Amino acid sequence: MPSPIVLVHGAWGGAWIWRRVLAPLRAAGHEVHAATLTGDGDRAHLRHPGISLHDHVQDVLALIDAEELSDITLVGHSYGGMVITGVADALLQRGPGRLGHLVYVDAMVPVPGEGWGAGHPPEVVQARLAAAAAHDNALPPPDPDGFGLAGEDRDWLLRRQVPHPFGMYRVPLHFDGDAWARVPRSFVDCTAPAYPTIDAMRQRVRQQPGWTVHELPTGHCPMVSMPEALVAIVCEAAAR
Repeated sequence: MPSPIVLVHGAWGGAWIWRRVLAPLRAAGHEVHAATLTGDGDRAHLRHPGISLHDHVQDVLALIDAEELSDITLVGHSYGGMVITGVADALLQRGPGRLGHLVYVDAMVPVPGEGWGAGHPPEVVQARLAAAAAHDNALPPPDPDGFGLAGEDRDWLLRRQVPHPFGMYRVPLHFDGDAWARVPRSFVDCTAPAYPTIDAMRQRVRQQPGWTVHELPTGHCPMVSMPEALVAIVCEAAAR
């Protein structure tokens, strides 16, 4: 039976950002669920300054539990890489059979004790901290042209993006790195243009053992700009 797939968006997003990959993944035989994290997307009305990474991990775990999923292919985009790492740690503590594969889509790949801001250039860190401080501890969305999007795709994100909860930016994520390293893992490296806050992660996954790295000649949101290629990668991961 095909592995169920759980999709976790990045900052400023929501379940909506996966719209172009949902039908093809389901047509391939997978049960697919897209989570919306508290304070984002259609849950933006729940945003408050105290939202933490723990809350976002619990969002995804609650979906998994409600749907009674096992042998999951867990997919995280951008900041969502932090979330799926925390979710993976919780699932691994529950015992075998809950987690099949981790897919990091141009995403943060922390080591134990790192936070979301790890590896970001100092000027980015300072700019983000200042912007969030001025907006009730939420980070305003950027122009999607920085993700390599133009025209209708850029306009689509401009309409839908919302400020992202920011309390977790410098808070470390503690997890069992040895157990995590035994899970099959894939990284989707989006290279054209390469989003600069992911640069350190691109290097990391090429230095750590155990990774399957895929390069896509597109920008930071391949679920929007190159959905067919992303579907193929996720299906490959789910079939392992």
